[in-house]
Amino acid sequence: MTNEETDQLFHALSHQIRRHILDLLRAEPGLAVGELAKSFDVSRIAVMNHLAVLEKANLVISQKEGRSRRLYINIMPIHEIYERWADNYSSIWSNRLSDIKTLAERAAAAQRKEND
Repeated sequence: MTNEETDQLFHALSHQIRRHILDLLRAEPGLAVGELAKSFDVSRIAVMNHLAVLEKANLVISQKEGRSRRLYINIMPIHEIYERWADNYSSIWSNRLSDIKTLAERAAAAQRKEND
C-alpha cells in the first residue's frame, strides 16, 4: 500500500458518516444507494459524496444492477493496515511482556525465598 493509498484510507475512515456507511454495508451487503441514503439525515448527494471518498480509498465496491448500484464493503485495505501496524508491533510487545512476566516471576520467587 502506497503512502497516498494509506492517506486516502485514513481520510475515508476519519468521518463518522463514512464509518457508519461501512457498518451498514457490513451488516447488509448489496445495499442499494437509495436504501443506504435513507439511513442518514443528510441529502442523497451528501451520501454519494461520502461514497465517492470510500470508493477512492477502495473501501466500497459498487456494482451496477439495472438502474441502481449495489454496494459492498471491501475490508482488505483495513486488513493491510492491520498487518502493517498491529501485527508488527504486537509481536514486539508480546516478547517484551513475556520478558516482564519472567522478571516479575523471578522477583516474586526471590522474595518468597527471602521470607522463608
